[in-house]
Amino acid sequence: MTDNPTAMMQQLHDEHASALWGFCLHLTSDPVRAEDVAQETLLRAWQHHDRLDESRGSVRSWLFTVARNIVIDEWRSKRFQNERSTGELPEPGDAVDHTDTLLQSWLVADALTQLSPEHRAVLLECYYRGRSVAEASRRLGVPEGTVKSRTHYALRALRLALEEMGVGA
Repeated sequence: MTDNPTAMMQQLHDEHASALWGFCLHLTSDPVRAEDVAQETLLRAWQHHDRLDESRGSVRSWLFTVARNIVIDEWRSKRFQNERSTGELPEPGDAVDHTDTLLQSWLVADALTQLSPEHRAVLLECYYRGRSVAEASRRLGVPEGTVKSRTHYALRALRLALEEMGVGA
């Protein structure tokens, strides 16, 4: 190799870049990541150009070793970030599957859009916000008896909308 780092990098690129990229692709299975590793490898080669002497060993072998070490270091740092010591065990999670509850809430939300604004408002106040009839009456600006009757008819309309959507009681 030459003593001029720029000329050395050009020679490295000409002789080893495609093989290095192929090796990095083999290591990472990701073309973008392979390119990053190859660039980092060539940067380290430029920074340590004094080590790249054919008399000291194969330059390609040195490049491949550096690339392999970069990938291993990255893998170790990611693994380390995700590991926990036995003193830091996570709390056991909730083993209950909430998928059905989520799907039901979507269905109810969709059915609510089919109700009149008055019926939707009274159900929102009484059922979703947990307000009493008196509180809902004050918030909606209607008498308590109206809140009660709207709630009754809103629930019937909601049940009908759900039945039309194919949801049974």
